[in-house]
Amino acid sequence: MYMDGSFELIREFDPEIAQMTVEEETRQMNTLCLIASENYASPMTLGMEGTVWANKNAEGYPGRRFAGGCELADRVERLAVKRCKELFGCEYANVQSMSSTLSNVAVLRALLKPGDMILSMELNQGGHLSHGAKFHYSGKSYQVIQYGLNPKTEVIDMEQVERLAKEHRPKLIICGTSSYPLKVDYKRFGEIAREVGAYLMADIAHPVGLIAAGVIPSPIPYADVVTTSTHKTFRGPRGCGIIMCKEGLGKRIDQQIFPGMQGAPKMDMIASRAVLFKECMTPEYRAYQQQVAKNAEALADELKKCGLRLVAGGTQTHLVLVDVRGLISTGRQAEEVLESVGIVVNKNMIPYDPQPANLASGIRIGSPALTTRGFKEEDIRETARLLAETLKHCDNREKLQEISAKVREKAMRYPMFAKEWISA
Repeated sequence: MYMDGSFELIREFDPEIAQMTVEEETRQMNTLCLIASENYASPMTLGMEGTVWANKNAEGYPGRRFAGGCELADRVERLAVKRCKELFGCEYANVQSMSSTLSNVAVLRALLKPGDMILSMELNQGGHLSHGAKFHYSGKSYQVIQYGLNPKTEVIDMEQVERLAKEHRPKLIICGTSSYPLKVDYKRFGEIAREVGAYLMADIAHPVGLIAAGVIPSPIPYADVVTTSTHKTFRGPRGCGIIMCKEGLGKRIDQQIFPGMQGAPKMDMIASRAVLFKECMTPEYRAYQQQVAKNAEALADELKKCGLRLVAGGTQTHLVLVDVRGLISTGRQAEEVLESVGIVVNKNMIPYDPQPANLASGIRIGSPALTTRGFKEEDIRETARLLAETLKHCDNREKLQEISAKVREKAMRYPMFAKEWISA
């Protein structure tokens, strides 16, 4: 992947970095990535990163730049916005944010005053730190009331959401999750928000690719603002945020991105987003997202057959949250032993977790990355069995070596990016 002329120059000038880059590529190729928030960017979007657009200072917005020579930059950004609006059916879009978390902060600054109230999901039950965690800007700058899951069903407690909204009358309600395996009822959230006079923000950074392909419902008809990153299920470049909103809120949000928090945007990443949006409109992309959903369902089903308990009983998206305590003590132990055999996951708290975040009782896994490599349902089921076997035999060095060999052999049979997902 990296062995072009420019990399040869780097190899000569900085062999330390070059060697680490080669080793990282080898690691990615020889392991099975089940991290739900990771993916392999498509060659088309990856190909725009670091192009000549990386040289261009385009501070400001199209038609209102603070540097000359931006005529083509204006065309690129306008095209990215046009395609985003077409893809999602939104009224207004900002493609300058350098991450989804920055997008969330910009929305809060645009819609709220310091001390205003937010109703959002608890971090330890599946929410995101930028939705009001105490240690985050969002939690330090605003009053935050949080909802969670029904302890019996592990589904978002919409009765609690409605009760808290009516009791506290928040200025903003946030829906969207980072470790919740089921669909979010955006329609019901919208009804509650309108009933109490609140804005509704939907953070779709995790399921965005499934939404873009029409595999699961979109929040666009119900939310005032929708934010997302561009990697995870989207399968685009990292380090990019997108904000979609009602027309009347657009200028206020724009001002919070620039000049509120950022200077000049990275034009190569905006160009990469433009390519991503076009790619999302292809039959190959829709087929990919359908396979992501099928693979996630197969992953969940096989793990249950192997004796693992899944939060909420399974998945309706790309993500599976696994309670590992039936086979191993903590999520951290699970993460470490799985990595030792080449299966890459991340520890994660489960709802009402009795263990601290640095240990956790679960792992958060997903199907996007392996689907990108070309895995189908039976491949995913085999991976699930290897995962469960690893946890069951975590203290058996000989068995772990045997599993490691199987993982490596499986991984080496697949490319980083399957040709079937590349548009003709």
